Amino acid sequence: MDSTSRPPETDAPAEAVPPAAAAAPAAKGDVEITRPRNDKRGYRRVVLPNDLECLLVSDPDTDKAAASMNVSVGYFCDPEGLEGLAHFLEHMLFYASEKYPIEDSYSKYITEHGGSTNAFTTCEHTNFFFDVNHDCLDDALDRFAQFFIKPLLSADATLREIKAVDSENQKNLLSDPWRMNQLQNHISLESHPYHKFGTGNWDTLEVKPKEKGLDTRLELIKFYDSHYSANLMQLVVYGKESLDNLQTLVENKFCGVKNTGRERFSFPGHPCSSEHLQVLVKAVPIKQGHTLRILWPITPNIRHYKEGPCKYVSHLIGHEGEGSLFYVLKKLGWAMSLEAGEGDWSYEFSFFSVVIKLTDVGHEHMEDIVGLLFRYITLLQTSGTPKWIFDELQTICETGFHYRDKSPPIHYVANISSNMQIYPPEDWLIASSVPSKFSPDAIQGILNELTPDNVRIFWESKKFEGQTNLTEPWYGTSYSVEAVPPSIIQKWVEKAPVEDLHMPKPNIFLPSDLSLKNAEKASFPCMLRKTLFSRVWYKPDTMFFTPKAYIKMDFHCPLSRSSPESSVLTDVFTRLLMDYLNDYAYDAQVAGLYYGVRPNDTGFQITMVGYNDKMRTLLETVIGKIAEFEVKADRFSVIKETITKEYENFKFRQPYQQAFYYCSLILEEQTWAWDEELAAVSQIEASDLEKFLPHLLGKTFIESYFAGNMEPGAVKGVMQHVEDILFNAPVSLCKALLSSQHLTKRIVKLERGLRYYYPALCLNHQDENSCLLHYIQIHQDDLKKNVLLQLLALVAKQPAFHQLRSVEQLGYITLLRQKNDSGVRGLQFIIQSTVKDPANLDARVEAFLTMFEGTLYQMPDTEFKSNVNALIDMKLEKYKNIREESAFFWGEISEGTLKFDRKEVEVAALRDLKKEELIEFFNNHVKVNAPQKKILSIQVYGGLHSSEYEKIVHDEPQPNSYQITDIFSFRRSRPLYGSYKGGVGQMKL
Repeated sequence: MDSTSRPPETDAPAEAVPPAAAAAPAAKGDVEITRPRNDKRGYRRVVLPNDLECLLVSDPDTDKAAASMNVSVGYFCDPEGLEGLAHFLEHMLFYASEKYPIEDSYSKYITEHGGSTNAFTTCEHTNFFFDVNHDCLDDALDRFAQFFIKPLLSADATLREIKAVDSENQKNLLSDPWRMNQLQNHISLESHPYHKFGTGNWDTLEVKPKEKGLDTRLELIKFYDSHYSANLMQLVVYGKESLDNLQTLVENKFCGVKNTGRERFSFPGHPCSSEHLQVLVKAVPIKQGHTLRILWPITPNIRHYKEGPCKYVSHLIGHEGEGSLFYVLKKLGWAMSLEAGEGDWSYEFSFFSVVIKLTDVGHEHMEDIVGLLFRYITLLQTSGTPKWIFDELQTICETGFHYRDKSPPIHYVANISSNMQIYPPEDWLIASSVPSKFSPDAIQGILNELTPDNVRIFWESKKFEGQTNLTEPWYGTSYSVEAVPPSIIQKWVEKAPVEDLHMPKPNIFLPSDLSLKNAEKASFPCMLRKTLFSRVWYKPDTMFFTPKAYIKMDFHCPLSRSSPESSVLTDVFTRLLMDYLNDYAYDAQVAGLYYGVRPNDTGFQITMVGYNDKMRTLLETVIGKIAEFEVKADRFSVIKETITKEYENFKFRQPYQQAFYYCSLILEEQTWAWDEELAAVSQIEASDLEKFLPHLLGKTFIESYFAGNMEPGAVKGVMQHVEDILFNAPVSLCKALLSSQHLTKRIVKLERGLRYYYPALCLNHQDENSCLLHYIQIHQDDLKKNVLLQLLALVAKQPAFHQLRSVEQLGYITLLRQKNDSGVRGLQFIIQSTVKDPANLDARVEAFLTMFEGTLYQMPDTEFKSNVNALIDMKLEKYKNIREESAFFWGEISEGTLKFDRKEVEVAALRDLKKEELIEFFNNHVKVNAPQKKILSIQVYGGLHSSEYEKIVHDEPQPNSYQITDIFSFRRSRPLYGSYKGGVGQMKL
């Protein structure tokens, strides 16, 4: 895959941002900002007298306001011996300011007014952002601005937040992506900041500074005063107000940000010298699997972003169609996936990377794989640069830009403020997403840098255990380094198998019809068609007016979850299906039409989203492939190997993820243990799948949902075609499902007045983190109780975070959230910690609830009303795009609740709600020792708390407590909540 061609991840702004050399000049005057054709929002660039550069976005249709401040300072600026200081400062600015001295008052205000906050630190910038209900922007901005005017940075908070940074780092210590990224940084010049460790920990921020006689807080203040200057900041504010009103707001709030005239930071030179090139680094990962990363230092794409040479090159090297490198490696059974594109980059340096996940056989052919990669690069270097490929890419990128989905404002502002540090004002929105100038020289320039002379090869596998002689200092990764001169690579090229590598063919999935269909007004989905074989729901696009559609198709197959073996075989089938379609459907993905086939609770599901123009063609191809499915033994073995490794790696999941798993296993009927499924995988053969498939598909019902730019007649035609292929063929694959055979997902009903607890050792004994998941089960879908639970979660969320994370510093991952299992609802506390064992964490949750009791009882009526109004505003928030809208409506269909007007009805219930009702709800269901309270405490004990585990499993349970020792015996012994699905076949049109 070309790693630049995925759907835009709006919630993950670019990790590395270059410094001043690419920054826009702070010139005054109006700038014509390039925007999508269908974007009706107003934009204005403003530079305040203190040189703070701002972009104002006026959106009269928005329900949420948002802001983001990008500061052109990152961990490259960390002082020597104070690793993580920039990241630590990001944490500390959230606490308090001179104007708002109460701790966490910023986060409290945002949370209570329907919003959220976050921040991230990268090598060359730090980005702070929030969203809030649109009518609260003024007060929210006032609090936000104080980060950059007069933060408190108190001594008391300093020590506590160092612990939070340390806990964040603890969470990452056994994570392969963090470990391998740091290893790449480590094998570079010590004199270059790329070499640094950016997160920080207890040692770097507390122990080492003290040994040197340094006060971390004073160093933090010094760093803030010398680095945070208005001329190094970029602000985006997004609101419902007019541009003039937004400008007044920003001028009033941010004029107090100091401009020290600090010069922009730049870090010239490349992080790699000759000793860091022509190397093969063998590294031992935490998880099973083999990964090959081939990197080259290249000219940063940002210097030629209008030409987009990296986009062109990564499109070809990352291609997955016939004749591509991945196509050949897959055919040989050597590779599971391939991604190519620009990795770490700044204005001064950049790396082009090719990342290949290898099969076991591929691991034995590493030299051949590298040889084939260089052979393909040579083909590109000597084939010229066909303009039609650039034109096709440009068309795809332009269409993507002009028909871009509206994203949540919080993601939008964070992306744009990051762009403001890099691009001139006219390109703040488009950035480098659309190459506009064809430059064969720039493309050839990048290709000419991808040589054996400056390659870095990182090869990861557990097979290297015991064969390494070096240790990376921050994460403890074992590795070795050996020289790989060009002469060796040339031998690999020569001995690699002869394969038919060639350029891709023109993309047949480019949308040609982007017209909008005539659709009748409809607020909710309607049932368009129902037969013995299928039911079709339809919702035309009456809100977004884009040439896109969304399809969900659930295949209800009773056999799919009947045993661990059938669950695994269904999974193998869906993966094989996508594997067979890959070289054909890859072009669809490149052109903006995405699809997936995945197993689910009742069978398997097809999802499609993107331009509607060629969607029917792709769907019919997928259905055709199901109808004529053959099990190919060679591909079966690769998929089996992939799934086996995933199960083997289950034990390396974070403790909180293991707690989620145990919770699902205890509460959900018809779920199987991971080790049972692993045992099943090891036993299955291709012949088992051949025997299983006719039975799996033999009894099927299809529940589907079509939304967007499609007409009802076309939708009926598509479903008739699907039925004709699968059910009505002379020898039909599928038969109608009997009403008695419909599967439902049902949830265990816990006993009132009892506290169930399940202690388990963390599956990875090296992991020092423990985790508590404290679940309070409350009720099944009920209008009044739903809104009471939602309101309680909103009111308690910030106090829980403040007490358990900010004050008690139990762990970086500390949250309170609602849980909804097939309509069964409750509250969930999740805490991952090295500080206390899970039983102690459980006691801290109970202590918090006792403390919160007083907060709730004493809540002023005005605050209660404010929280109710915030929740109403959140519910009335309009969908941004067809994915969001479809996720809600499909949720109602798949759960069987069909309450398409749920939000409107819940808003009406909220308007009538009284504070006394919320207190009564809390007293009955949540309060400590409440008579109706139902608790499930999942306790995962990490390496630091193994002795506490031994104690709790042998101690007698406390009164009204019950230790679950056998999950399946417990599950069988408990009654279940009813299902809203009833039986699809029984539902009337």
